[in-house]
Amino acid sequence: MTVGRSDGRTVGLFGVLAYLSVSPTVQQSDVYAVLDRAATTYQTVSTLSADFTQIIVNPMIGAPDTTWGRLYEMRPSHFAMRFTRPKGDRVVADGRWLWLYTPSTTPGQVIRTKIPEVGTTGPNLIGQFVERPRERYRAHYLRADSLPTGVADVLRLTPLARDWPYDDALIWVDRATALITRLDIGESS
Repeated sequence: MTVGRSDGRTVGLFGVLAYLSVSPTVQQSDVYAVLDRAATTYQTVSTLSADFTQIIVNPMIGAPDTTWGRLYEMRPSHFAMRFTRPKGDRVVADGRWLWLYTPSTTPGQVIRTKIPEVGTTGPNLIGQFVERPRERYRAHYLRADSLPTGVADVLRLTPLARDWPYDDALIWVDRATALITRLDIGESS
């Protein structure tokens, strides 16, 4: 019995599938090399700014909540998220305190709290994933991905410490620049 075409196209497809199925295994051995390169590159960055889209998915509250804005970071301990939607909301770390101002949900209230060392609202949002990553995470290579800026390697980082405020993080490391260009955090509830 013959499966597929006799012109060799089926064999070609199986060859591609076989290559793709072993590709992550080959890349898995390089996952820490990707992280090391990102860590080295991050050490050269003193300030950064980027547009962000934040999507919070919580089945208990229904539909996902999507917000937009601009993120600013000045290492080591200054950070700001300025929201354009909802307009006027802010998260700011001034080096000593983390300030939360969300007039969209709590008008007239400002919350001041100790700056967390890890998590989604600390001043070291990007750095926490590339500073000493071998000591902090179990890393897995997931795939290569195309982004508007080029090709990125997608890694899953699982914290080794059990008391961190998230279960895992996916990071996209740009192959050309070694900068993290996208971040998805799976927080604990």
